[in-house]
Amino acid sequence: MAKKILIMGLPGSGKTTLASKLVPIMKAKWLNADKIRSKANDWDFSFEGRNRQAIRMAEFANEYKKKGFHVIADFICPTPEARKLFNPDVIIWMNTIKKSRFDDTNEMFVNPDKFDFEINSKNAEYWALKISKALSKIE
Repeated sequence: MAKKILIMGLPGSGKTTLASKLVPIMKAKWLNADKIRSKANDWDFSFEGRNRQAIRMAEFANEYKKKGFHVIADFICPTPEARKLFNPDVIIWMNTIKKSRFDDTNEMFVNPDKFDFEINSKNAEYWALKISKALSKIE
């Protein structure tokens, strides 16, 4: 069964690096937040702008999932509301740093209460293999 996977965390935590390793292993479609923002030409990082981005990411992810693809989305998804709007099947929390270089993001970011994987070290190859194996067992 296709899964909508969110790789979330602060800027600089390793989201995109992990996604780059996990996507080929899982033969998934990849949604990178910066690329999606660029296509939408929407660089609003307010609370509302981030929720709009979560909705936009969810729409793309849902289309791929309907077609039977696993989808891996890497984006900050800083608030419980944004995570609810994206509505992932699996949450991978990149808990590798305590602060990013962006004060506004640091202030807005709420650590998730619920997640499927908490990543505490930057070792994308290791985590990609471990996560893909765990997910294949729950298919």
